[in-house]
Amino acid sequence: MPKMKTKSSAKKRFKVTASGRIKAAQAGKQHGMIKRSNKFLRNARGTSTLCKADEGIVKKYMPYAR
Repeated sequence: MPKMKTKSSAKKRFKVTASGRIKAAQAGKQHGMIKRSNKFLRNARGTSTLCKADEGIVKKYMPYAR
């Protein structure tokens, strides 16, 4: 059986925590900061964990990251 491939886009965007959750950067911070409120920018700092539904999708893309 050949090895399964990891999606290159997923390995660049997501990390798996020690407990198996998926960590991702906050969305909406690439461009267009002028039109965003200061509150939005403050709350979108750092990283967050994905919800269970999205987590399942990302884990399929990264078969060896478990």
